[in-house]
Amino acid sequence: MTLKVRKPSAKLAHIEACLTEAVLYQKTTGLEKYDLVNQAASDVALNKIDLSTTFMGKVLGAPLMIASMTGGVERGLWLNQRWAEAAEFFKLPMGVGSQRLGLENPAQAPYYQIRQHAPNAFIFANLGAAQFCKGWGALEALRAVEMIKADALFIHLNAMQEVCQDGDVDFSNLTKKIAEVCAELSKAGVPVFAREVCFGMSVDAVKRLIDAGVSGIDCAGAGGTSWAKVEAVCSQNEKIKKVGNCFGEWGIPTATSIMNVRSVNKEIPLIATGGLTTGLDLAKALVLGADIGAMARPMLLAACTSEAALFTFIEQVLLELRVSMFGVGAINITELKKQKLILHSSD
Repeated sequence: MTLKVRKPSAKLAHIEACLTEAVLYQKTTGLEKYDLVNQAASDVALNKIDLSTTFMGKVLGAPLMIASMTGGVERGLWLNQRWAEAAEFFKLPMGVGSQRLGLENPAQAPYYQIRQHAPNAFIFANLGAAQFCKGWGALEALRAVEMIKADALFIHLNAMQEVCQDGDVDFSNLTKKIAEVCAELSKAGVPVFAREVCFGMSVDAVKRLIDAGVSGIDCAGAGGTSWAKVEAVCSQNEKIKKVGNCFGEWGIPTATSIMNVRSVNKEIPLIATGGLTTGLDLAKALVLGADIGAMARPMLLAACTSEAALFTFIEQVLLELRVSMFGVGAINITELKKQKLILHSSD
């Protein structure tokens, strides 16, 4: 079986679409339903709060990630380079977009290569589950990792996005193929994370993925960018455009997605993506159970403005995280994650 051809122009269309508000969920992340508990008598100094954390054995400057977004085209390259420089400066992890184009056409592989801009950062390679279901395996996975000298691999799960772009929709061998790739890459010392793109993780999905042997999960939930809406904006096919709009609000909110993972497993490394825009959002996601909070569209908007705007945005998020920790009396990330959240009563 053959995979449907992806064109570089689709990558550019996705970037342009994501710069508009037409791609945003009306549905919220669910994080706004929770409040951190103010501690008026805590013994904490703001300037002594430690944002650093350890993730997959690597010390990070903060539990904030620049999410996987793009690659394979010139514009994607300079965006990834800009993000990589920020990741290196702030000691943050980051991922690149799907590397399928780079594997199918070696001439496009250099458009993903960012390691020289972030020699010490934790970097995720990225391939779609559909490719593995149609015949790709550990060889292609390792090529993707080697292409960008990555520390780990994302297998992104985007079945609903594929439907909305008239893409690859045969996922009948999904868990079997993920298990095979996880087993082979484990031998090479490469962690494999399962990553949703925005539609969230159910309890059943989490159980299946953990049983398949994934090393970690990015539970990316609804509440930020809807990839069904992105495809609706980009599609030239009226029937497919209507499907994208019909399912534009499909998905499990980010807060619920985090809790679904933690209801199954308390320890597996967990990244929470989907609608996080502030350091307060990040703090709430960490208290709910995430180890890292990742941002995509806010990082895109900032990076498209300028390098200075990107650095300023990240500094603001980290300040807001620090203030959140100051407000609850947490001197470090470990103490923050021990905090409780107040769930608002229904109106």
